[in-house]
Amino acid sequence: MSGEPTLVMLIEDNVDHAELVIRTMENNPIPTRIQHLTDGETALDYLLRRNNFSEPSSSPRPHIILLDLRLPRVDGLEVLRIIKEEEELRSIPVVILTTSEAEKDMTHAYGNYVNSYLVKPVGFEDFSNLMKDLGVYWLGWNKQLRA
Repeated sequence: MSGEPTLVMLIEDNVDHAELVIRTMENNPIPTRIQHLTDGETALDYLLRRNNFSEPSSSPRPHIILLDLRLPRVDGLEVLRIIKEEEELRSIPVVILTTSEAEKDMTHAYGNYVNSYLVKPVGFEDFSNLMKDLGVYWLGWNKQLRA
């Protein structure tokens, strides 16, 4: 690893969920920087380097994307579909982090090549443990290409 922090893009509109993810990731022993975006349209602008994010310096490529499904402006499944269609983006691991256990959502997510589908637990402690485990796996154990 080059010593640069792992850039985690969190696309989450629920402030409480986002805060918990951010706090848990900050406590991870692997140096991490969080880019938090609250809606699908802004996330796509960032990833596709449009509008306020047209300069690569303002939109470095994330090493992993944590994506909620129920987002304002552009929903998470559409964001996922576009990420996986774009040659420059498709190798970035995308982890769905949602409250939905609906089979149709899981089917659509895996049909659009999501790397993992996690359902947010209801309890604070369970949610915290899930985020710690996610950090250990995706930021520690999983090997990724770095651009």
